[in-house]
Amino acid sequence: MSTRRRTTTTTTRIEVSSDRGVFMISVAAELADMHPQTLRMYEQRGLIEPKRSPKGTRLYSQEDVERLRRIQQMTAELGLNLAGVEKVLELEEQLKRTLRKVGALEQRRQQLEAEVAALEGRRDRAKAELVRYVGSPSGEIVRAEEARPFTIPIARPGD
Repeated sequence: MSTRRRTTTTTTRIEVSSDRGVFMISVAAELADMHPQTLRMYEQRGLIEPKRSPKGTRLYSQEDVERLRRIQQMTAELGLNLAGVEKVLELEEQLKRTLRKVGALEQRRQQLEAEVAALEGRRDRAKAELVRYVGSPSGEIVRAEEARPFTIPIARPGD
């Protein structure tokens, strides 16, 4: 009589930053569904820059693999040559930089609008506090609480 043992497997997931190089060239090539030599060629063309281990081994990140898939899609499905792929990637990077600048400028615009609103509020409060002091021959401007009450001399007949 045989007894069956039931075994359970526990899987531990380790989360790694998507830009950290963790895949060797053979694994990255398999994940991107291409030959390792193609990855080397893409690196020579500057289409991809894998990280390097202390001993110089190429280490590809998840972002690198996604980029490789994107390059393959552009060449296979869209019919672009590598020069076209280079231009597309360059323009996409330029667009990202421009969008970051626009975001920073939009944030700065909002800050400046808030500062302008605060300054306008201060100006309006200051205007409300200031009055022309009619009792002064020069018509000086003083704060409302500093203005002294005055009487207007009335001319009477015979004075």
